[in-house]
Amino acid sequence: MKKVLITGATSGIGLAITKKLLELKYEVYGVGRDFSKINILDENFHPIICDLLKYQNIEELAKKIKKETEIDILINCAGVGFFGPHEEINPTKLHKMISLNLEAPIILTQLFLRELKKRRGTIINISSITATKASTYGCAYSATKAGLLHFSKGLFEEVRKTGVKVISILPDITKTSFYDNLNFKEGDEEDSYILPECVANAVETVFTQREGTVLTEIIIQPQRHIIKRK
Repeated sequence: MKKVLITGATSGIGLAITKKLLELKYEVYGVGRDFSKINILDENFHPIICDLLKYQNIEELAKKIKKETEIDILINCAGVGFFGPHEEINPTKLHKMISLNLEAPIILTQLFLRELKKRRGTIINISSITATKASTYGCAYSATKAGLLHFSKGLFEEVRKTGVKVISILPDITKTSFYDNLNFKEGDEEDSYILPECVANAVETVFTQREGTVLTEIIIQPQRHIIKRK
């Protein structure tokens, strides 16, 4: 049974991917800050409480997991977004975005990379459609996601000869709690947003490819582009 480490496992896209992986009979180590609102009764699910904003916590997390098992798949999904004119986003929020969206995945990957090479493993980074274009209402957020995308591309070129696969998934606006504290959200029409399960299905598609074929970049968009202001 292959073992997966996934961050952001307590809500939204991360939770949907976690449920999909358990359905597919993977053993899942899910990382999050608060598991009180989810109830996954599966012997193959191992919740791990960790605040990824501090790199020291990430190092401790890696040590703990390495004592218990060897990871075959790393999925970096945890993320946060703050939007608005750049001068209105305070340094604390900027630090959170950079730390969680970019620094944490890079550090986690470094800590598990030798193991993943040995096991010819897979790394999946959940980026964003904003990584591909200029954003005038969230330039810092899009920069973190663009950085993650560029990191993924460079890392794949570095490690592909070892058998490690590196995949970026770039969702467009997704109907999740991500927008609860923002002043905009997805449209009301069903074809104006994607669901977390759509991203989870993309992860499943990654694993159905023949050995030697890698879907290095997957963009998922709704049919229509509608942003609703709150």
